Amino acid sequence: MPGFTAYVGFYEICSPKKGEFVFVSAASGAVGQIVGQLAKLHGCYVVGSAGTNQKVELLKDKFGFDEAFNYKEEPDLTAALKRYFPEGIDIYFENVGGPMLDAVLLNMRMHGRIAVCGMVSQHGMTDPSGIHNLFCLVPKRISMKGFIQSDYIKLFPQFVDYMTKHYKDGKIEYVEDMSIRLENAPAAFVGLFSGKNVGKQVVCVSQE
Repeated sequence: MPGFTAYVGFYEICSPKKGEFVFVSAASGAVGQIVGQLAKLHGCYVVGSAGTNQKVELLKDKFGFDEAFNYKEEPDLTAALKRYFPEGIDIYFENVGGPMLDAVLLNMRMHGRIAVCGMVSQHGMTDPSGIHNLFCLVPKRISMKGFIQSDYIKLFPQFVDYMTKHYKDGKIEYVEDMSIRLENAPAAFVGLFSGKNVGKQVVCVSQE
């Protein structure tokens, strides 16, 4: 469940504090959109990245991100992050990997935390991109941890109570990208890796 993944990664891995600077990559996706909203509820400054200008506007106008940018229009990701985070990044919710992670590492603040949810840019690659800036972990004392939501299943009732309240109060928004009929499932799946979907990709098998 994307919402539970967001909840676990943000609260259990990142231990956020009010006023911290949060960056979410692939922020318009099923997990990213929830992470950004949780961060705002916690009093953080939040910036997200997405692959289209439509998604950038969605992040700011519907999900309440403070800022967002189209990474495809940024020739220098390190400079882009410096522009949005002149004081550095406290928390990075990692969904992308590759050059984005490299740029983030250079822009992390001291004692920053990185929750590694996924690295979609590297899926299916025969020669995955190497990360060149891991040395930043040492002088900046950065914590970087991967996680699987099923390891935290005991927190699920707590998550349901928390999210239900905020959803009913109108403080959490959620967007799904619906494909109709099973024969469209392969195209919907492939579209995930090119960022074609907006929000959680769902396939409706039958409307009966």
